[in-house]
Amino acid sequence: MNIFILTTGRAGSVSIIRACRHVTNFSAAHESRCHLLGDEHFDYPENHIEADNRLTWFLGGLQKKYGDEAFYVHLIRDEEATARSFNNRYHSGIIEAYRKSILLEAADDLNAMDVCRDYCRTVHDNIEAFLRDKTNTMEIRLERVEDDFPEFWSRVGAEGDLEASMAEWEVPKNISKPPPAGFRGVIAKSRRIARKLPEFIRGA
Repeated sequence: MNIFILTTGRAGSVSIIRACRHVTNFSAAHESRCHLLGDEHFDYPENHIEADNRLTWFLGGLQKKYGDEAFYVHLIRDEEATARSFNNRYHSGIIEAYRKSILLEAADDLNAMDVCRDYCRTVHDNIEAFLRDKTNTMEIRLERVEDDFPEFWSRVGAEGDLEASMAEWEVPKNISKPPPAGFRGVIAKSRRIARKLPEFIRGA
């Protein structure tokens, strides 16, 4: 059986994989095939636990390959805390891709936290729609992981060192730090200026 951790990101996906590496009857990895195309993107080994927030944009392929045969976890963190963490990375990673390419630069005129909240809600809606007809699912909330993770352990028939797994949750992983003061204003201003330049200078 394969297990997929579906999440926005910034919600404990690194921690849950660190915890799952103490499971002896499943392998576990974080974003291990996100760089691959087509069928290879979904060619995970059997009895494997994968956490990759980008899978929420590849749910069609996940459905085609695994459908209702996998176990799916919706990993959730408090929305405001998640949005704040993304806000600290506003000019990098998936949140930058969302605001620049999915929203087509509309975010330049929007409040940054509102964009981060919108991303979180969009991803949660995608996950909930995907899981609607799935048999084996559960929700793990970061704020109640001391109860939810042992339940997950039991439901998937995990073997190994549960105590060591729970200890992994006690140390925060992959923490976001706020950018230097004034950094976002400088970036936003430079982008507004760049859009006003002639196309031959911008390289369009």
